[in-house]
Amino acid sequence: MNPTYKAAPAQRRRGRLQLLLILAVVIGPMLLAGAMYRFGFWVPETRTYDGALVATGQGRDALGITAPVAAEPRWELLVTAPDGCAEDCQQLVYLARQINIGLAREAGRAGHAIASAAPLAAEYDQRLQREYPQLQRYRLDPAVYGANPDLPDGVQLWIVDPHGNLVLRYDAKAKGKAILDDLKYLLKISQIG
Repeated sequence: MNPTYKAAPAQRRRGRLQLLLILAVVIGPMLLAGAMYRFGFWVPETRTYDGALVATGQGRDALGITAPVAAEPRWELLVTAPDGCAEDCQQLVYLARQINIGLAREAGRAGHAIASAAPLAAEYDQRLQREYPQLQRYRLDPAVYGANPDLPDGVQLWIVDPHGNLVLRYDAKAKGKAILDDLKYLLKISQIG
């Protein structure tokens, strides 16, 4: 005959309490995270980037730019000038080049480009060819650019990933150090380009 073991009621309660604690430790954080997502509480308002995040999955084509397929895909600092390249545009083109140089040993992973709806002034175009030999030049279709309601007016600097997706956007007043820090961080965490 097998004797049956009967646990004391105090031991049973302790065992049930331990089981409930284990379940709470495992399931509790998942329920809390789901509630935070669903109801939007305790979500941090801070961010680690300075530009405006473009999280819509848009590519260069949303700007009205058709870029040739590069032999080696790279990150790109793209200056868009829907109204022609005036002083703000020229300052951003200079800034994009300086940021590319500021990447130091990572500079080969990124490039800089300009996309203008109007042809560049002859004198400025010659200066770009002479002083910025690696600058890519694209044509910007103003009809496509103007038809997209999400795009801001004026000159913008964009960080574009190697697949041609828009990642971050900066206006003409952006600080070069902030853009450089953002691009360095993207290059650090990126497995592409």
